[in-house]
Amino acid sequence: MSIHIKPSHEGRLHRATGTKAGKKVSLSDEEDLKEHGTPAEKKEANFAINARKWHHGSPDDQREARRKMAKHFLRG
Repeated sequence: MSIHIKPSHEGRLHRATGTKAGKKVSLSDEEDLKEHGTPAEKKEANFAINARKWHHGSPDDQREARRKMAKHFLRG
């Protein structure tokens, strides 16, 4: 499953924080925008903060992470 971002909305967070294209928006910039931005910017910043918590990787990486987690919890 992938997230679809409209082409007209791509780069909005970068422009709002003043981050150059190709660079990552820092967590502090996202949190600052979440506190002091417009309602739309707050929504985008909140989405970006939440997306940082998601596991972004290949299916093989995800299987390996699940295996390690199961191994950790099965120790007893």
